[in-house]
Amino acid sequence: MYRFPPQPAFAVALFTFLLGLGESGCVSAQRADSPASGAASGGVIRLPQADSDAIGRKIWQNECSGTVEGLVRWNSGEDFASLGIGHFIWYVSGRPGPFEESFPKLIAYMKQRNVAMPSWLAAARGCPWPNREAFLAQQGSPQMKELRQFLAATVPVQTDFIVLRLEQALPKMAGATPNAGDRERLKANFYRVAQSRQGVYALIDYVNFKGEGVKPEERYNGLGWGLRDVLLTMRDTPGGTASAHEFGEAAKIVLRRRVDNSPPARGESRWLPGWLNRCGTYQRPL
Repeated sequence: MYRFPPQPAFAVALFTFLLGLGESGCVSAQRADSPASGAASGGVIRLPQADSDAIGRKIWQNECSGTVEGLVRWNSGEDFASLGIGHFIWYVSGRPGPFEESFPKLIAYMKQRNVAMPSWLAAARGCPWPNREAFLAQQGSPQMKELRQFLAATVPVQTDFIVLRLEQALPKMAGATPNAGDRERLKANFYRVAQSRQGVYALIDYVNFKGEGVKPEERYNGLGWGLRDVLLTMRDTPGGTASAHEFGEAAKIVLRRRVDNSPPARGESRWLPGWLNRCGTYQRPL
């Protein structure tokens, strides 16, 4: 699971950019296949609850095998609990780690959305289990059962939070793109893909799968394979499901290029069929 690094606040200037796109197809509330109306995620993208639920259940299936038990985990060798469909990190109070702690931010977001939650969770100031052993010992406790039920019941809100965090990563991807024309194309393609349910899922899944594409070390022969690279590889599309389909094609191109440029000793070609199959899911309705 990709760990989102700390992100700056989403720039107000981006809203001006979006308004200036006019009829280019980027996040139009008038489009029938656009998620630009309904429950607010807090960013530009708006998802109807039915879309949030469908996308969230797909992520839940991918990341937790669709099980309630998979929503509350503490993996061996890790110093934090992983909660929800996005494996949101929750550290023990006073013991921060190298990854961004995202679960408290999810809870804060839920409070802003007036989501009802267990009182102990609303008041928590850190993960209540001091280590993995204590966590495993409490698997059958009322508190653990309540947490699982809460996370299973709030999948659409978790999806909205993931979408907001993804949207907040866009300025960093733009910052790693020197050419002004490429930056505009990057942003436009991002929001065109996000005009359909399957497109929003594709953006979320790909960044979980291969990252944002901003790290210099994540390149072969100067060519990367992250979300940024896929968006820049896309051909022009009108938006909606056509853009989601093109995103899938661009992702396949980028991943084939990665394998072609990879050190032969890594044998990355053995992974390519599975990668291409995953990209194919972006081209099918959820």
